[in-house]
Amino acid sequence: MADLLVEQPQEITISKTFPTKPKLKSKPKTPSKTPESKYWSSYKSHQISNLISSIPSIDFSPISPHHFAAANSASLTLFSSRTLSPASTISFSDVVTSCSFRCDGSLIAASDLSGLIRVFDVKTRTPLRRLRSHARPVRFVKYPLLDKLHLVSGGDDSVVKYWDVAGESVVLDLYGHRDYVRCGDCSPTDGEMFVTGSYDHTVKLWDVRVDSKESVIEVNHGNPVEDVIFLPSGGMVATAGGNSVKIWDLIGGGKMVYSMESHNKTVTSICVGKVGKESGEEALQYRIFSVALDGYMKVFDYAKMKVTHSMRFPAPLMSIGFSLDCMTRVIGSSNGIIFAGRRKAKEDAGESKVGNFWALGSVEEPRALRPTYFRYFHRSQGEKPNEGDHLIMRQKKVKLAEHDKLLKKFRHKEALVSVLGGKNTENVVAVMEELVARRKLLKCVVNLDDEELGLLLGFLHKHSTMPRHSGLLTGLTRKVIEMRAEDIRASDALKGHIRNLKRSVEEEIRIQHSLQEIQGVISPLLRIAGRR
Repeated sequence: MADLLVEQPQEITISKTFPTKPKLKSKPKTPSKTPESKYWSSYKSHQISNLISSIPSIDFSPISPHHFAAANSASLTLFSSRTLSPASTISFSDVVTSCSFRCDGSLIAASDLSGLIRVFDVKTRTPLRRLRSHARPVRFVKYPLLDKLHLVSGGDDSVVKYWDVAGESVVLDLYGHRDYVRCGDCSPTDGEMFVTGSYDHTVKLWDVRVDSKESVIEVNHGNPVEDVIFLPSGGMVATAGGNSVKIWDLIGGGKMVYSMESHNKTVTSICVGKVGKESGEEALQYRIFSVALDGYMKVFDYAKMKVTHSMRFPAPLMSIGFSLDCMTRVIGSSNGIIFAGRRKAKEDAGESKVGNFWALGSVEEPRALRPTYFRYFHRSQGEKPNEGDHLIMRQKKVKLAEHDKLLKKFRHKEALVSVLGGKNTENVVAVMEELVARRKLLKCVVNLDDEELGLLLGFLHKHSTMPRHSGLLTGLTRKVIEMRAEDIRASDALKGHIRNLKRSVEEEIRIQHSLQEIQGVISPLLRIAGRR
């Protein structure tokens, strides 16, 4: 029994020492980027400036390697999505307004201001079909995603046409819009349904199987509609017009889900793209891209209903396209410049290396370094670890400043005097917060001599009115004056510090009164603007 009562020796552990840091950290001037914002910024910018005029339409091929076409002036230029260089050009007799690849990527259709629609073979640029029925300029042409034999078009004659491409004939003339038809898109889930937008502010959903030739659903955007797209689910559409992008639920009968109004000028084009990351919260999620005449591109997460990224360009923007492999983003401007962005992938680097040495035969991969090899024991410190290696990280030595060393030895007053003699405000506040936590700050104030008290009053005069530190320093100032009043009366130098401190406090009060007057003037104006 006596053996059980014997106390066992306890192991003594020494806690680690860390340098003091201020609890109230200052906010950076520029907000830190989110992971998604860093992802969109990783696209390497490239300008294509050898085009003639405005670029009203851009479309990507749905087939790898996802080349893209851009309409500019009286020509249609095909570009490589990897090198971002022009591959070929197709000439027209009038200004090209729109283009669209077929679902297999072998054909491309384009329209112009003369009202003509032409279909070309992408590889040979051979014209295959000429579709003419519109009485006025054609503003959009679109291949259905699930149909190789038909086309949808609309123009300034307010008519939407459904074409039989092989027979060069119109299958359906759809009347319903009362102004120019400017845009349209085909359903990703049904090859016989499509949506069109017009300058009459309406967006109509059409189904070619309906005998009455009337729209199935109609919604009012509230502004002339510049662009409309289906979202990947097929049950929702996004419309662009004025300075807003609106999302509509077609399954719910055309109910508006959300309105994004983050642009300052007219939104000219929208498209859907996917985050190409394979890990993370936003991996493989779809986003809406919008461009406007204000020169901004916005990335909108329609699941969380918020803008996740914004980028500004030096010209009004007219069109945007995003490749299906998430590697290339292309924006067309009003001055003929294409702002392209390409994300670098590991596959690209691998293909370029193999492509440089294909003529020399097969390249052998380097053998893995194993412990049985002599070269394994002659590795340098810069050798990168292998995948299966167990890493032991060397702990970094903590460098302590002079005041940290004094705090470690519990020499509180000397630590405070030491940091007051420096020029780092953050360190002084950090030491004061540490002394408050140890309940030693007021004791240090009492033990300061006149010269050290002068240092403290000088610091309080400079920084007690700063909003970032005023919560701590204002209360400390009051305590210092109460506790050392007799010493202050006896010293002319300390009286001078008090006079300076009084002046700075009166100036801060005057500034706050002025700000309150300005706030009283602005608040009613903001309230009136909010009602509108």
